[in-house]
Amino acid sequence: MRVLIFWDIYGRVWRNAFKKHFLDIKNKYNPDFTIVNPENISSWRWPVMKHIKEIDSLWIDVYTSGNHIYDNYNDIKDYLDAPNSKLIRPANFYESEHVYFPGKWYKILEKDGKKLLVINLMSSTFLRDEMYNAFLKVDEMLKGMNLDEFNWIIIDFHRETTSEIYAMSMFLEGKVSFVYGTHTHIQTNDELILPGWTWLLTDVWMNGPLYSVIWADFEGIKSRFLSWVLTWKIDQALWKDYVVSACVVDIDEKTRKCLNIEKIRIRGSL
Repeated sequence: MRVLIFWDIYGRVWRNAFKKHFLDIKNKYNPDFTIVNPENISSWRWPVMKHIKEIDSLWIDVYTSGNHIYDNYNDIKDYLDAPNSKLIRPANFYESEHVYFPGKWYKILEKDGKKLLVINLMSSTFLRDEMYNAFLKVDEMLKGMNLDEFNWIIIDFHRETTSEIYAMSMFLEGKVSFVYGTHTHIQTNDELILPGWTWLLTDVWMNGPLYSVIWADFEGIKSRFLSWVLTWKIDQALWKDYVVSACVVDIDEKTRKCLNIEKIRIRGSL
């Protein structure tokens, strides 16, 4: 089984870059499933339905998310709960009888009688949202499921630090096929297969402006680095040069073992 994973499409310019290369990448690697995290697709904030529909026209099976999931709450809430929704949200928000978060935290994809389980988690370390412990939550979830039902299990862990991906991967070693990180927007060079056959990758990177501070125009964000005070609006970098990044993962359908991972990085200009 082969899964193609993209992370973080930034705004209109970078939607165009993503669409420019998506079909060529898909045709080259011929994946069984495609996962995309479109968290910043609507000008660095969670997408509005207009932009969800725009990328829905492509062959994508599931959208994962992160800390911007509810930034356009009123526009997206009905789609989150819709029976045919492809969008999942982090599993470990604090929920109770007083607070309800729309959306599912997992998606089950099926092909030729084989099932892939995709789970979305989020850390609260250095992020604005206080979350229930992601390690405890995923442990509770997996213990409450019949894992023999799934041929493959993949986790998108939205987090800030490198150590969290390694810790989560080792915590789930031998239980899931692949744990990958999103949020930090830097494609890492640390893909690793653990002794218990689980693979990890700290970050897939982004589809956005190549010459930027993880997407932002340097002049607009410079004061934060020099004085710790943001003195003007952060602007999205609008250079024509872009990067489209992804990864391809091959997983054995009988053992759940991850067999191979290949990173994709395409630079171009619009």
